[in-house]
Amino acid sequence: MNANPPDRPARSSRRAFLQTSSTALAGAALSGVLARPGYAAENNTLKLALVGCGGRGSGAAAQALSTRGPTRLWAVADVFAHRVQTCLAGLKSSHAAQVDVPPERQFTGLEGFRQAMDTLGKGDVVLLATPPAFRPRHLEYAVQKGLHVFMEKSFAVDAPGIHRVLRAGAEATAKGLKIVGGLMSRHYRPLEEAIQKIHDGLIGDLVTCWAYRMHGPVALNPRAAGLTELAHQIANYSCFTWLNGSFLEDWLIHNLDVCCWAKNAWPVSVQGMGGRQVRQEPDQLFDHYTAEYSFADGTRLLAQGRHMTNCWDFFGNLLHGTRGSGILGEGQPRPRLYRDWRPAAENLAWSYTGPACDPYQAEHDLLFSAIRNDLPCNETERCAKACFTAILGRMACESGKRVTWDEAFASTTELAPGLDHYTLDSTPPVVPDAAGRYPLALPGQTPPF
Repeated sequence: MNANPPDRPARSSRRAFLQTSSTALAGAALSGVLARPGYAAENNTLKLALVGCGGRGSGAAAQALSTRGPTRLWAVADVFAHRVQTCLAGLKSSHAAQVDVPPERQFTGLEGFRQAMDTLGKGDVVLLATPPAFRPRHLEYAVQKGLHVFMEKSFAVDAPGIHRVLRAGAEATAKGLKIVGGLMSRHYRPLEEAIQKIHDGLIGDLVTCWAYRMHGPVALNPRAAGLTELAHQIANYSCFTWLNGSFLEDWLIHNLDVCCWAKNAWPVSVQGMGGRQVRQEPDQLFDHYTAEYSFADGTRLLAQGRHMTNCWDFFGNLLHGTRGSGILGEGQPRPRLYRDWRPAAENLAWSYTGPACDPYQAEHDLLFSAIRNDLPCNETERCAKACFTAILGRMACESGKRVTWDEAFASTTELAPGLDHYTLDSTPPVVPDAAGRYPLALPGQTPPF
């Protein structure tokens, strides 16, 4: 590969009708059109429940409260009481008039999600931001209750979980409920324009896509006094495969999704490798992954994930077409397309010149505009397939096998059997040995599913 991206990393659909409707709805939201209330509360005030009060959940709540039309944070839930209080303190400092969460609507523990949703009425909104292992169960309950949903990525950790999410999404459509997923890159206007240029043929037919997330180590927090083993793992969910689906899913899902969006297809198979070479923390994280996906037309997507110190870092996507290339995706706030495979200034074919865009806010504007105007809006299928793309890669890298989409999608293997019935005193699916080490996947020995 000759590309050498000049940009340092920065922070930050498969179906044409989803891409078109997302753009139209986002435009309606930003223009402030608030027509009929649709399936919303009769007084036009939408009550919100937040399930998962960590940093991303708190951010999602702030963005939901910043949408057009009256909103009120009504209930919150998290496994940990201190996260509830930290979240509420932050939201009261920025949205005090909209935060109405007395102690009786603050819930903790693994069943708090039910209690929080039970305080809402049909047509209200729940924000789901817990570790992805819990997403299928929480989404099912939200749809059962007749609630509109924002669900943060990721959306499940195994094939049975993906099937549950898809069924809940289909039920939501039947009920007229709106669901937006936290793949915010899909709602980043500069990237939307870049993908449209690619679909219009500016860089020719896509030949190869690369998805990267290369940076320093993922932290493991020390075990806090008094926590059960299960609570300790939930507090460090990014470090345990049954909770986060692996580094490949938890951290690369956005850029895997962007490649599939640009390709306008989902992969049919994948083979890969990964391991744990330098990481010493007592958890389950591989510190490097490489997954090579194949599409039905024979073109490839290569995903690389690494979290080590003193290594080459890059965060974004590289695309090569028959007539040019692109640098874009999460981690690249200024997407660019080139007339050559060399990303040089003299080869620049397109860059974004429009107004600034906050994709995190845009996805909430989309959801709340759809609710208030009763417009079609359900991203469940696309989100589930993007998530399954990452799950498929994890299966291949941890097993060392070539895995096809169809055989993996038919899998009935769950990473956490019986999770719906866990309490904080339950024994998690993995436990440390006498030396405090957790079981690790072993390519060539670990089955893909």
